[in-house]
Amino acid sequence: MASSPEATGGAPAVLDRGEPLLRAADLVAGYLPGVNILNNCDLDLYPGELIGIIGPNGAGKSTLLKALFGLVNIRSGSVTLEGQEIGGLKPNALVGKGVGFVPQTNNVFPSLTIEENLQMGLYLRPKAFAERFAFIADIFPNLAERRRQRAGSLSGGERQMVAMARALMMEPSVLLLDEPSAGLSPVRQDETFIRTRRINKAGVSVIMVEQNARRCLQICDRGYVLDQGRNAYTGSGRELMNDPKVIELYLGTLATDVEDAAHENHA
Repeated sequence: MASSPEATGGAPAVLDRGEPLLRAADLVAGYLPGVNILNNCDLDLYPGELIGIIGPNGAGKSTLLKALFGLVNIRSGSVTLEGQEIGGLKPNALVGKGVGFVPQTNNVFPSLTIEENLQMGLYLRPKAFAERFAFIADIFPNLAERRRQRAGSLSGGERQMVAMARALMMEPSVLLLDEPSAGLSPVRQDETFIRTRRINKAGVSVIMVEQNARRCLQICDRGYVLDQGRNAYTGSGRELMNDPKVIELYLGTLATDVEDAAHENHA
């Protein structure tokens, strides 16, 4: 099936970027004492950007997102949002400051309806529900039509939509997505990439960790290749897709990993 132009078209270059909206500098972080997953990792997200993070399994991609969202202990380095230090803040405090996070798994409340899941995403501002629901309905019309359906009865792709919609309820300036296309069929993956770009065009700056490296680079403004917790390469999505070293060292292997995972999911 041919991919949608919206999902595959090269993202426009960001020219006058000004100061970063979010900056991570020299991050060292990990789960166990004395074992670091991130080793002096850096990342800049400018207003309006969609950033892609790719790399081999175990490179520290998801750990980076979790460190940004206060789910992993930062041992050294800094994270700033609009110039203010946010490293070490708890997730609920970060949500209040405009940072949303969508985990890869266990990302909905299955016993609650779609509408109730969205209400949970707006617990800090319940009076704004009608306004934010209208915004969500424009991006996720299927969710609005099925708002009374329990999330536990939804497919994996539909649950991913609910999780993304819930994170958007608080009107974040930054949205962190952890492998949003993982485990989905090629058609649902295509829809996820289209939706992510649409969210970005609606004014939300996005950092997306992705296993589908080529598709990620096709839609992102800039990309980071992580390897062993460090920045191995960075550049525009187009530059990384056409870099011989990136192709040789990462894209071929990552494409094989994605194909193998897809065969396993649909066997």
